[in-house]
Amino acid sequence: FQSIPKQLSKENKKFRYSLVKKGGTASKFSGSLQWIEDAGIVSRCYNLSLPELPLDGNAIDEIFKVYMRDTGLFVSMLEDGTQYDILQGNLYGYKGAIFENLMADIFSKMGRKLYYYHKDSGLEVDFVIRYKGAATLIEVKAATGNVKSAKTILAHPEKYHVGGAIKLGEYNVGRNDRLLTLPLYMGFLLTEY
Repeated sequence: FQSIPKQLSKENKKFRYSLVKKGGTASKFSGSLQWIEDAGIVSRCYNLSLPELPLDGNAIDEIFKVYMRDTGLFVSMLEDGTQYDILQGNLYGYKGAIFENLMADIFSKMGRKLYYYHKDSGLEVDFVIRYKGAATLIEVKAATGNVKSAKTILAHPEKYHVGGAIKLGEYNVGRNDRLLTLPLYMGFLLTEY
């Protein structure tokens, strides 16, 4: 439980039991992780073998990230003084982790299962959801940033069967071809399955 903020603030591509305790393995800690998930404290976000429907059928059970279901609790677990920094508008290295966790929290409370896509080639998409009957890529940006992986996937419809991409962050509502940009606070409106 205490390793979750540390894991989210790093660029880990999956939950690592060895960060819980040196030499930690799934056989030692999977029961504990399952307990805090069953208690509604965390949600798992599964990596997909392909970012296409059916999402559950493409999920890789043993490769996942863990997000807190309460972003306030997540922020309270960060090092002392971070909460004050956040109130002053200084998110430093935690900014991406906080924004991603916030979106995972929103999706979990909407009843959505969480999925992401990461491939060793470097392609990575924060979340993949079923939206308007198609697999849709979700990029959460703490600052205005490029969505290179999403654009790469969208450029290859013969290989990846996705409906489009949505970029959430400090943006106005806009559309550029198959990429929709929305302010982060509008994430809860992505209810259409």
